[in-house]
Amino acid sequence: MVSGRFDGKVALVTGAGSGIGAACAARFAAEGALVGVLDVRTAGARATAAAIRARGGTGMALTCDVSDEKQVEEAVATLVASFGRVDVLHSNAAVFDPGVYGRDRELEALDVAVWDRTMEVNLRGAMLMVKHAVPVMPDGGAIVLTSSVSALVGDTVHAAYGASKAALIGFTRYVATMYGSRGIRCNAVAPALVLTPNAQRAMTPEQLAVKEAERLLPWACSTEDVAGLVAFLSCEESRCLTGQTLVIDSGTLAHRPQHAVERWRSRP
Repeated sequence: MVSGRFDGKVALVTGAGSGIGAACAARFAAEGALVGVLDVRTAGARATAAAIRARGGTGMALTCDVSDEKQVEEAVATLVASFGRVDVLHSNAAVFDPGVYGRDRELEALDVAVWDRTMEVNLRGAMLMVKHAVPVMPDGGAIVLTSSVSALVGDTVHAAYGASKAALIGFTRYVATMYGSRGIRCNAVAPALVLTPNAQRAMTPEQLAVKEAERLLPWACSTEDVAGLVAFLSCEESRCLTGQTLVIDSGTLAHRPQHAVERWRSRP
């Protein structure tokens, strides 16, 4: 970890109540940033912010549904009222509610409400965060969107999720193009499955074994691995990178998808 890369900078992280977002918020704070910790779950946002403060950092908890423009506008205004501006936006919030993500299955049985809610949070949420953060980036800044390897390959389930994450890759290029002349960069990260405790609890041993077999490296990505990449894309060391999507997947997409094909062929 490089300390001090974000001294005096203000970072806003969405979906920061747990998982990747919490790790990224902690990483920004550890490197000197003042961090807005935004999550739809008040308890999660407060817990992450409290953990940051316990380590001597500065973290402000913000409760917000990123799909609601009024809530986004108010959350950004609250952060700016305290810290003055935004230098880094990490738009990470995504819907993983079992009532939405868990019902994102075969298309012939897909409830349109599941599709719509996925797009509202994953795609419109990112757009709204960019829309309201860019005007308060007076000295340029860095935007990092969380896409997914699901944006780059197909699967037999989660078409809504994959489509929303694929759209974020295109959106990344548009934001980079629109605001590059103002010194604002926009990149995306595309993680494979990150084995958080929640992810491991949600998967069967068989599913975890398949994911392990798909990786080229003997280890899965951790939230800290993703946080390191997000921090790099947000700092001056990457000042010439914009409009890019960086895959972080332990080699999952670097070879023939034999395991996915085997699963597809075994379906009834």
